[in-house]
Amino acid sequence: MHRITASDSELDAEQLQSDSDRAGAEAVSQCCRGEQVCIAGRLRSVVYTPRETTPTLEAELWDGSGTVLLVWLGRRRIGGIEPGRHLVVRGRLAKRDNKLVIYNPWYELQAQPA
Repeated sequence: MHRITASDSELDAEQLQSDSDRAGAEAVSQCCRGEQVCIAGRLRSVVYTPRETTPTLEAELWDGSGTVLLVWLGRRRIGGIEPGRHLVVRGRLAKRDNKLVIYNPWYELQAQPA
């Protein structure tokens, strides 16, 4: 009955959480600052932010339970890093402006689900 009454966004979140579990990744909602984490999810947005000192490429990764901001310092573009792509990322979790952030994460592009 739940699948009939659930919204598209709820079903999408459940599917992402299921995919994340299968990848052996942790849920963003269960992660804390300072931890070394492995998170799997889908990129919601990718933004190049020119700065006076160091330009950054910033991407929001959503795993169905929460979001983490991925920040690559000194990068303008990374092939394959675009909205809608599925990734597994690893790195140390930090906080910036009360948001979870991973700086210069290791990442692996995943095949698009059917």
